[in-house]
Amino acid sequence: MYYITSPHLVLSLSLLLGRSLAGKPSPLSALLEMTEPSKVIHVRNVGHEISENDLLQLFQPFGVITKLVMLRAKNQALLQMQDVNSAISALQFYTNVQPTIRGRNVYVQFSSHQELTTMDQSTQGRGDEQPNRILLVTIHHMLYPITVDVLHQVFSPYGFVEKIVTFQKSAGFQALIQYQVRQSAVSARTSLQGRNIYDGCCQLDIQFSNLDELQVNYNNDRSRDFTNPNLPSEQKGRSSQSGYGDMGGMYDHQSSAAGAVPYPQMGNAAAIAAAFGGGLPPGISGTNDRCTVLVSNLNPDRVDEDKLFNLFSLYGNIVRIKLLRNKPDHALVQMGDGFQAELAVHFLKGAMLFGKRLEVNFSKHPNITQGADTHEYINSNLNRFNRNAAKNYRYCCSPTKILHISSLPQEIVEDEIVRHLEEHGPIINTKLFEMNGKKQAHVQFETEEEATEALVCKHATTLGGSIIRISFSQLQSIRESS
Repeated sequence: MYYITSPHLVLSLSLLLGRSLAGKPSPLSALLEMTEPSKVIHVRNVGHEISENDLLQLFQPFGVITKLVMLRAKNQALLQMQDVNSAISALQFYTNVQPTIRGRNVYVQFSSHQELTTMDQSTQGRGDEQPNRILLVTIHHMLYPITVDVLHQVFSPYGFVEKIVTFQKSAGFQALIQYQVRQSAVSARTSLQGRNIYDGCCQLDIQFSNLDELQVNYNNDRSRDFTNPNLPSEQKGRSSQSGYGDMGGMYDHQSSAAGAVPYPQMGNAAAIAAAFGGGLPPGISGTNDRCTVLVSNLNPDRVDEDKLFNLFSLYGNIVRIKLLRNKPDHALVQMGDGFQAELAVHFLKGAMLFGKRLEVNFSKHPNITQGADTHEYINSNLNRFNRNAAKNYRYCCSPTKILHISSLPQEIVEDEIVRHLEEHGPIINTKLFEMNGKKQAHVQFETEEEATEALVCKHATTLGGSIIRISFSQLQSIRESS
């Protein structure tokens, strides 16, 4: 049960009840005469971004709220006040003031229900939806990647979870969760609908699936059959990562199996919090759930998919990239999740590359459809965030003049590094050093654009028999690395 949070507001609103300030009948009078008042309020245009708490805050000033049912499939909600007068007060006020939640107008009216029943609550009010042991779960505002293990931890307290399958759809990141018995699914939905997995993000939107049985072929971070632990983790005959030494297939441009899906790949969901000390970089909201980025104002004569991969993979794992043939200076880049896409947009917007200032924005397309004109990177071993995710998030920054180069051969000398990179611009300074027994280097160019060009062209190239890795350094000068 939910209680009034602002009694003073209720008193001030009473001026609007039945009469306007001028003493004339209020605009709602005719409506009240035509519609039988009910303590149940019907709310329309309730988008997926609107939570139960948002609705509670909208109606709590008018009285005690006893029941709330979210009709997610219809973008609607039913809300029951303690008495009819409280509901009349709410509708009276919102006839004069347009109710808005998170920038979206919502519309309220009396419901034809005089009372919400227990069945209304247990099925979330959807007359066309039958309880089932399989749940369809959509994750909104996905700041942290969600894996099978995370979902199992959330849903297993309500009963034995047999199978979990995760996938990416236009609605966002989704999962199918199969319980052993139907009552477990009903309990889980009743308890978890609208709640967040982590504080302020990863909101659960749960519906009953109409499937009878889930088919799971592999036990990994994207799917799991808890009744059959002997399933393989990947398709036989195909490694999950391409080798660095395989220069012929460096970026693993192979079509993934039919039905393969993008990931959040980071196994440890706490890595982002660890990287940023529990906070987020200035300008990063952490609430974006759009994975695909539109890049425009490219130099079509010099850019290709691999060069874009080298740049965007600094901010997250890359699923696939598509150059738009009808717009040669445009490309779509699909990142591993919405948080990684937000990092790329934030840090690369306005960056200079090949004489052009990049425009980087979120795309209206939720993902890139796999086809002959797309390049696949989902299984590339060059994706940086499969391992040491927290460290890679910590190193995210806008392009700088100084590059950090790793995976160098032990016998390398500075002159070899300079000769490998100097075609992209004058090199001001270099420093070769050793960390944890491995040779690394810092190389400083005159401008950020020259350093960016060297990175996109020379990352993952061969130097002295080794495949080198290049990223931007946050150092202000080479001396800081001394």
